[in-house]
Amino acid sequence: MSNQEQGQEKKDQEKLNLKDYSAGSIQVLEGLEAVRKRPAMYIGDVSEKGLHHLVYEVVDNSIDEALAGYSKNIDVVINEDNSITIMDDGRGIPVDYHEKEGRSALEVVMTVLHAGGKFNKDSYKVSGGLHGVGVSCVNALSSYLKAEIHRDSKIYFQEYKKGKPVGPIEEVGDTEKTGTIITFMPDEEIFQMRDFNFETLASRLRELAFLNKGISLSITDKRDVEDTNGNGSEDENGGHYRHEKFYSEEGLKEFVEFLDATREKIIEDTIHVETSKNDIPVEIALQYNNSYSENIHSYVNNINTIEGGTHLAGFRRGLTRTLKNYAEKSGMLNKLKFSISGDDFREGLTGIISVKVQEPQFEGQTKTKLGNSELIGAVDQATSELLSNYLEESPRDARTIVKKVITAAQARHAARKARELVQRKNAMNGSGLPGKLADCSNRNADNTEVYLVEGDSAGGTAKQGRDRRFQAILPLKGKILNVEKALRSKIFENDEIKNIFMALGVTIGTEEDSKELNISKLRYNRIIIMCDADVDGSHIETLIMTFFFRYMTELVKKGYLYIATPPLYQIRRGKQIRYCWNEDERKQAIEELGSGKEANVTQQRYKGLGEMTSEQLWETTMNPEFRKLRQVTIDSAAEADRIFSMLMGDDVLPRREFIQSHAKYANIDA
Repeated sequence: MSNQEQGQEKKDQEKLNLKDYSAGSIQVLEGLEAVRKRPAMYIGDVSEKGLHHLVYEVVDNSIDEALAGYSKNIDVVINEDNSITIMDDGRGIPVDYHEKEGRSALEVVMTVLHAGGKFNKDSYKVSGGLHGVGVSCVNALSSYLKAEIHRDSKIYFQEYKKGKPVGPIEEVGDTEKTGTIITFMPDEEIFQMRDFNFETLASRLRELAFLNKGISLSITDKRDVEDTNGNGSEDENGGHYRHEKFYSEEGLKEFVEFLDATREKIIEDTIHVETSKNDIPVEIALQYNNSYSENIHSYVNNINTIEGGTHLAGFRRGLTRTLKNYAEKSGMLNKLKFSISGDDFREGLTGIISVKVQEPQFEGQTKTKLGNSELIGAVDQATSELLSNYLEESPRDARTIVKKVITAAQARHAARKARELVQRKNAMNGSGLPGKLADCSNRNADNTEVYLVEGDSAGGTAKQGRDRRFQAILPLKGKILNVEKALRSKIFENDEIKNIFMALGVTIGTEEDSKELNISKLRYNRIIIMCDADVDGSHIETLIMTFFFRYMTELVKKGYLYIATPPLYQIRRGKQIRYCWNEDERKQAIEELGSGKEANVTQQRYKGLGEMTSEQLWETTMNPEFRKLRQVTIDSAAEADRIFSMLMGDDVLPRREFIQSHAKYANIDA
């Protein structure tokens, strides 16, 4: 029997028959009592991130059905009332009687936390949501939820309110289809913000399509929107709705090409393999480009492990060893006067590693770092075999890669000299802090924050308005260097970037000359970007965030980076003053203060921080009791990588299209 036939026989043996997936497959682990009281413990928070997590939990169940081979289509709909409907064509959640619980299996799944087929190894071999909280948590945090099950030629229906069934499960019709349809409305008592973001959901569905080739995912937004980007359709009433469909034939190969769409590749083909090592499915895709950054994204069971883990360690080990052996044998390193480091082999590399593990083990509670030790050897072996074959079969590309590695090593060597020069100057200055920094008196980093302020003028206002005990101010002159298009040595020579490193107390590089960021001496608990609320301010804000994403990623991942939100308007009537951060607030303030006498109301549009007095800046933007800070997080490292590359790279057309489709108010000249 051939290997292919053996593999097919194994798959056939592992597949479950429809009748085997029944109430007996559902195992109950614990109850649902505390979800509504402490929702943040289960979904992270009750802000925008937690809101969208509800959708992901339900979609995860549909993906599990697809991974088991029973579903091909998953559709997400944002309804007119901002509720969500998610439907798949899987087997449908079991509806028969659950002996242990004394009710239907559907009701058990919907009302008991951690109840589901994925906890039974015979039901699902691999599950993306094993450590998730499941649809029962979504049910608990929804004002209402409706479950419609197509199964056994029948349609079953049950409705819930705040996690509790309104009535028993009902048989409501006949059907030739199978699948599950879940509709839910997030509870306004739990979520202050309940508006779903189309781009956020679409980004996750696109990612899932790449990670699970052959599965069709779609999203439709039925809320009436302006058809500004050409992706919308007109409904029967003349309104517009947005719709996108995601499907991938080649999986990670297409994912890498999507991420690198705005970068210039230096090798002809995307290097790709899909294999199994030690019974662990491993898929890897690689592409080298002319950028100076390393962009490697790792996944386990569709979960983006943004902190890496054992699978990433195995990939790096296999990549470094294989490329170094080839480079040494080729003789191309003979004239190099210093050694090559592992970082040099990954500069300009876009790569994705995806593994499927039956029982993933994560370090900590964040579920973003994989700990399974067996993954190191499996991914190392898969990477080594992939690259060895490619280098042997593509000698021209192999030499191009080695040349890129040598260039990276030379740039790293030059950057090290630049860093050493900065450190010597710091030592000569005594304190090692930039002269522009107005430091705070508190030396406990846990209780302090620093504002990176656009311009000396606004910096002066911020210095006067701050609380000197815990707030430091670092003015930045003009637009900092665009690190997306700059050599590392040039980055460390840039005055504004040097000042940021010095003020924060962080360093790049160790005795081994690594590119890793050392944050052990970080001087502040919050790093706050504060720019003007205009086009130039937004550009500077993006430049600073690009720098942090590429060179201080650890600070972003650990939640240290924030963006200040100065108000856009001041509305005044006599001694009554309102500050407004958006158009809706402005209109409401004019209506309330005007009370039909709008002529008595004056409004000021703030175009810059310098238009505020120090008292106004403190009151609206710096006072912890009233300010509105936005924390910068990385929900999807791959999507962030793509967007920064697009916004700050050389390709103008994708950037223009992105701005036109995402900006509510924009005047774009070029």
